[in-house]
Amino acid sequence: MLHVVAAVIERPDRRLLIGQRRRGDTSPLKWEFPGGKARSGETFEQALSRELREELGVTLVKSVEITSVRHQYANTPEELQIHFFAAQYAEPDIFPRAFEQIAWVLPRELSTYDFLLANRELIANLATGRIKPAELLATI
Repeated sequence: MLHVVAAVIERPDRRLLIGQRRRGDTSPLKWEFPGGKARSGETFEQALSRELREELGVTLVKSVEITSVRHQYANTPEELQIHFFAAQYAEPDIFPRAFEQIAWVLPRELSTYDFLLANRELIANLATGRIKPAELLATI
């Protein structure tokens, strides 16, 4: 099983950060939350911190796991366990390095983007307000 971490980052105006995969990536031009594969020996929080540094040039300040989803894509031999985290970073600006483009969208707008299938349930929970990342972070 391959473990993947993903950050759900919410600004004070409630907008969430999403990124569009590059044309040359697997599942090209699909939308996702920033993150990636956890390396051997890394905790999920260490992997999340590294991925945010690599993909957005930011430093993880705090995070709390929202949910995790098991998924197997048709084009991958290994099943994925995706760990979604509400995450907060330190810097005032981000520098997206791993995406075709990024967007800050309101939760209700998420369904208008072509996301990877494993994100479906989380997107529904974010869009309906059942999950509010900033509120989860406020508890730690």
